[in-house]
Amino acid sequence: MKVKQINTGIIVDKKEIIEVELSNEKGTRVNIFNYGTIINKFIVKNAKGDDQDIVLGFDTFEQYLSEDYLAKYPYLGAIIGRYANRIKDGKFEVDSYEYQLEKNNGDDCLHGGKVGFDRKVWDVIEVSEQPNASVTFQYFSFDGEENFPGDLVIQLKFELTNNNELILTYHADTDEATPVNLTHHSYFNLSANGEKINNHHHQMFATNYLEQDANSVVTGKLLPVEGTHHDFRTGKNISEGWNEELGYDQSYVLDKNYGDLTLASKTKAKDSGLSLLVYSTEPVAHFYTAKYLAVKNGKAGKDYEEFDGFCVETQHHPNAINIPHFPNTVLQPDENYSQTTIYKITLEN
Repeated sequence: MKVKQINTGIIVDKKEIIEVELSNEKGTRVNIFNYGTIINKFIVKNAKGDDQDIVLGFDTFEQYLSEDYLAKYPYLGAIIGRYANRIKDGKFEVDSYEYQLEKNNGDDCLHGGKVGFDRKVWDVIEVSEQPNASVTFQYFSFDGEENFPGDLVIQLKFELTNNNELILTYHADTDEATPVNLTHHSYFNLSANGEKINNHHHQMFATNYLEQDANSVVTGKLLPVEGTHHDFRTGKNISEGWNEELGYDQSYVLDKNYGDLTLASKTKAKDSGLSLLVYSTEPVAHFYTAKYLAVKNGKAGKDYEEFDGFCVETQHHPNAINIPHFPNTVLQPDENYSQTTIYKITLEN
């Protein structure tokens, strides 16, 4: 188990960009920037014994800052916060006070506002090689940032095990009641040849999904997957029965006891033999098949387009801050926010 810190010499917001590489005894390597805690590389051995990078990204850090990339910004590999997904009309109320956020997605607020945690430089506060290779990042979000209330301190630990598990552990504390809903936005492609994810076999352990309005904002209504193309309970190819124009951009309510660490989804590609298992303590997994992806000059010069990757974004119910019957997403000063998500890679015949 090894940890390597790479000083890039690049300064953003008066802080140096640092790349941290975690590696294990199986030859798996995960590279993370302290900018947005971006997972830039996730290299594993496929069934042929070849090294395969299973996440979308760039060859250089500077490309994450380019105007072209930010113009159609897809949040490649980054943390999402202070609040994941969409908040209706960019409004919410806490302690009888109404807050208005940036409307950065039509009339709604998406992924924390104009400049969320995904575009902040985090501090590296701890690295360790025992018992597993790990790094812990920390970010201080000040009261009023993106118009959210309260000073919020967030820690995110990445830990790579010899079982090819990348464990993400989140903690947060606040000095004032504030909405918190964190997730990570890696785009995966398990195909050995980088083909589109249409023929990836996907399984989601969810009996219900969340209704969305015309701008993909959750309304508060649960819908059964049974009898619809949203039914992944027994597994099927992603493109089987889907809307060929839109693919998937949907939140699924996982079949679990609230707070338990359980298997949320399983996705595999036949040509590589690789499977990605996602475990989480969170109650919802948002499944996105990258309909709106439009990135020029990704890794090895490849242009990323629709359906070139998929995301499984574990989180609390989107827009829950405005839907009282959904699980609470307001963190109080006497509470600690905590969640765990695991990306586990396995090989199958």
